[in-house]
Amino acid sequence: MRILLIGSGAREHALAWKLSLSPNLEKMYAAPGNPGIAEFAELVDIEVNEIEQLVAFSKSTQIDLVAVGPEVPLVLGLADRLKEEGILCFGPAKAGALLEGSKRFAKDFMKKYEIPTANYASFSDSSEAQSYINALPEGPIVVKADGLAQGKGVIVAENHKEALEAIQNMIGDQCFGSAGSEVVIEEFLTGEEVSLLTFVDGKSIIPMLPVQDHKRIGDGDVGLNTGGMGTYSPTSVYTPEIAKMVEAQIIVPLEKALQEELDYCGCLYIGLMLTPNGPKVIEFNARFGDPETEVLMPLLESDLLKIFCKCATGTLVEDDVQWKNKSAVCVIMASKGYPETYQSGYEITGLQKKEDFFIFHAGTKLDENNEIVTSGGRVLAVVSVRENFIAAKKAVYQHIEGIHFKNAYFRSDIGHREEKRNLRK
Repeated sequence: MRILLIGSGAREHALAWKLSLSPNLEKMYAAPGNPGIAEFAELVDIEVNEIEQLVAFSKSTQIDLVAVGPEVPLVLGLADRLKEEGILCFGPAKAGALLEGSKRFAKDFMKKYEIPTANYASFSDSSEAQSYINALPEGPIVVKADGLAQGKGVIVAENHKEALEAIQNMIGDQCFGSAGSEVVIEEFLTGEEVSLLTFVDGKSIIPMLPVQDHKRIGDGDVGLNTGGMGTYSPTSVYTPEIAKMVEAQIIVPLEKALQEELDYCGCLYIGLMLTPNGPKVIEFNARFGDPETEVLMPLLESDLLKIFCKCATGTLVEDDVQWKNKSAVCVIMASKGYPETYQSGYEITGLQKKEDFFIFHAGTKLDENNEIVTSGGRVLAVVSVRENFIAAKKAVYQHIEGIHFKNAYFRSDIGHREEKRNLRK
């Protein structure tokens, strides 16, 4: 098969590596890709939001299946256009991508299908939103921009003052442009967060292994939120009992929605909060999570290309998705200063391959000397796979010691809660 992979980050690098192992792969292209992805795919100079160019390229090169990494092309309707041209796509149609593209749509959708989530209200008028906030009890309040805001549209306000400022910034000052012209105000939930990614073939939903992410920039989960500083999978906090609750209360209603109205094929990311009252959905994403994908792909036993094709043709069954009985830990190496200002262009050394280690490129490029240099806030996703979590965590940090670039920064405590749970056993 001839494949076009859309995207340029560590998520897409992990997908490209796994796709490259399929015996059914004839040729893979990546648009726009990165130096790591270039090992497995021919890079194409088309940006992810250039929908018509992506469609035209797919037609001219006789692409059999397009696999979409980021959310933007899905929200813009890439899957719809490919379907019109008779090209298979692993990724939902524009209507399904609204689960990520509109927070209000997602919340209303969950309410309709009685999927447990935080209490909420949505507003496009700032004065109405402010009146609603003033009527709430004092304490943490979650304010979300309705549309896509590059991962920055969620504010956890500690009090009314901060929540009112968030409303003014989003609706009044349009700090997120049109994405913040409507806001969703949510109840603050407590508990441990778990990322549950799923494969969806249009009628059935098959969960992947549970993953835990670390969003805060600093050790001990302090500081600014980021796109993710590290992950591990599986996680012991996601017990068989919780899995049964998720199946009954979330997966089954979602499958009902697939039959009734939801046009969806691809990866559906379910962000969960394991509250004292049971699991609740924080958010949906219409694609693979990042850096969750970086620990899931090395643990996937099955042929990813086969899974993508079966999702795109509505023929996926549980036996198509098999996992290794191992653990994976990912640590993000970032540029110092991320997620705010940082400098790039520094040479990276220590990228040599080693067994059971993976280095996925997140923010890299080739300089004029054909050397790999830093080009983003999150630079590398370094992953180890071992028989258990403790061994995987120890190994990944040992491996990082051999990777160098100027102003490198990473958290030293990825999986700290899981480590405590393991030590208590």
